[in-house]
Amino acid sequence: MSTETDGRAGEALDAAKRPLDVLFEPRGLALLSTGLLLFSFTFPLYEIIDVVGDPSTFLLVVAVTLLLATGLSRVVGAWTALPVGLALLLLGLWMYASALPADVVAQQDRILGDVVSLLMGLSVLRLQMIELFALAYTPAPVLLTWYLALRRRYVGTALVGGAALTFFVLTGDVETLVALLGVLGAVGTIGFGRLERFGGTDRAIETMAVVLAAMVVVTMLVSVVPGGTGTPFGLFGTSSTETIEGSLINSDQRVSIQGSISLSPEVRFTVESPREAYWRTGAYDRYTGDGWVRTGSTLDYRGELSSPPGEDRVLEQEVTIESEIGAMPAAWKPVSVSDGVAGDTSVTSLGGIQPTRAFGPGDSYSVVSRQPVAAPSRLQRGGDDYPRQIESRYTNLPASTPDRVATRTRQIQDAADADTAYETARAVESYLEREKGYSLDVERPEGDIADSFLFEMNQGYCTYYATTMVTMLRTQNIPARFVVGYTTGEEVDSGTYQVRGLDSHAWVEVYFADVGWVKFDPTPAGPRQDAEREQIDGGGGDAGNGDDDPEPTTEPPSTPEPTTRDQNPNTPGSTPSTIQTPATDGNAQRTTSDGSGGIPLPEPPSREEAALILVVLAGVAAGARRLGLSERAYRAVWVRWQPRADPASDVQRAFERVEYVLAREERPRRDGETPRQYLTAIDADEDVERVYRLHERARYAGEVTAGLADDAVAAANEIVRERTGPFG
Repeated sequence: MSTETDGRAGEALDAAKRPLDVLFEPRGLALLSTGLLLFSFTFPLYEIIDVVGDPSTFLLVVAVTLLLATGLSRVVGAWTALPVGLALLLLGLWMYASALPADVVAQQDRILGDVVSLLMGLSVLRLQMIELFALAYTPAPVLLTWYLALRRRYVGTALVGGAALTFFVLTGDVETLVALLGVLGAVGTIGFGRLERFGGTDRAIETMAVVLAAMVVVTMLVSVVPGGTGTPFGLFGTSSTETIEGSLINSDQRVSIQGSISLSPEVRFTVESPREAYWRTGAYDRYTGDGWVRTGSTLDYRGELSSPPGEDRVLEQEVTIESEIGAMPAAWKPVSVSDGVAGDTSVTSLGGIQPTRAFGPGDSYSVVSRQPVAAPSRLQRGGDDYPRQIESRYTNLPASTPDRVATRTRQIQDAADADTAYETARAVESYLEREKGYSLDVERPEGDIADSFLFEMNQGYCTYYATTMVTMLRTQNIPARFVVGYTTGEEVDSGTYQVRGLDSHAWVEVYFADVGWVKFDPTPAGPRQDAEREQIDGGGGDAGNGDDDPEPTTEPPSTPEPTTRDQNPNTPGSTPSTIQTPATDGNAQRTTSDGSGGIPLPEPPSREEAALILVVLAGVAAGARRLGLSERAYRAVWVRWQPRADPASDVQRAFERVEYVLAREERPRRDGETPRQYLTAIDADEDVERVYRLHERARYAGEVTAGLADDAVAAANEIVRERTGPFG
């Protein structure tokens, strides 16, 4: 092949590889990795703020901090910037502590306990005034991480950003995929940074990209903790089925809404009580869009607790544990516990009780509860003059909650002619109970759970019903909260109730002035009891006595019973069978997989999954380039496919393709060897000679016509087809 031809072919290959060279430039990759690291610890804060308010201020603070860090990197040395970052952190935390309510600040032991708990798994979502906490905490790590990266202090960048990410890993507020992105960012920052500072070949950079991709792939295939209970995670979620009890009762500070779920027939405890009740184990006040969090800390039980604000009646319960349980079931509202367990009892910030250690078979305790007297007539008279702390705590919703949830709730209010909080609660309860089917086999939706259940799902189980009802009431500024525990269970003797794992349940409590918290249960009782009975009949073991088992009971009218439904649509507590949704109600419903919406559409990858996919693809591209596969692939396409341009360029390209094939099949043309000498030496056939003659005519005689170009390209195509293998 001639030197001129080699040069042109080389230029074509260089042009094809130039974008890859830009992609693998060390400085750019180091800063891109730093960006991933920044994202990994700011994104959890963004999601946290979205739960309680508008995150736009937070985004503005991050943007201003990045600009400040960029400016400081040009004028200030590292030993000056580090104290500035530390001062920002201390100032922010001082401002946060100063803004806390006086009663919280006075309990210094609680604040210290919260700090320790944060490092041992306490979610940041449990903190009070978390918007201010996020704004106070964010500037320091963002400023130092970006500043150090711009100053080429890559190890320091990874240490600061990694420490910020580790904090959220310890609190459990960062998702696995986001944490993995942060790890990749830290490793990439150091690795590419060292290549940028100390030099490195393209092969070293490619190796780094392959290592990062391998980290992602390996992580997809292994558990979080070897030998532990962690499950494999990766780019595509894995489905698992657990019991309702496991997802609710065993969750202390946080409840995540699950997909398909099962029931456990195992007997958990028995209760001796003169009246039936729902045996409550916990409540949650902060809705995250995909689950619930209980804010605040627990305190030691130090004697009798406060009673409801209105009239109440006493209920004494004796509880005997039948199998290990980490909760303390009791009717609402508990005010005292027996002396034998008082030292092992703590009080939650929402007024419930819980044990400091798990109970085992044979353990027992007694509880005295004062149940609010919640006659419908009293609740009807309740106004909307709620205590300030109750209203601010129990009407909050994530800023991302779709507006159509409030719109649908107002439609239900209008259809039921509901003017009071009680009438609205009954109308919403009735609507969900009638319009949604009950099933334990559901696919967990993406996005806001309440919105998805209300508009995109036809069926679900108790956590979906309760979450949706609380959310709907909060859109109308009615204080409500998510409650978990057990239904009454099976009455095996007069005043003795046997409670199984399958009796675990979630329901709603609504606050009424001068009454307190009152239970509402939007889950349809009949289908739920059918599912429980089916599990008992087919359970085996200690599942019960088959068809002779009494039907599960429900709670008596210690809380208000629904008013007449499905008769007069204007009666409070009733709703029409169908609510028409106006066109402005929100986004169109997604196609579902239950047959009601046609062919299900595949879910697009999340932002985090897309980023990890890009990392893997970059690693694959780097590996292919390292092995020469990318160049071979380009040449295979280049030699087989010739896009048409002008006649002169077409003839030249056809000639270069033929010379490339001959160089592989025979030998390259030597320097100083004319094309005619080369053809004679390799004993070229007629097709090859034809291309060479056409090239000579075009180049030396100036005979460049469209017809001549067509002949040259056609002849070159035939030669390539006959002489090249599968890889060119």
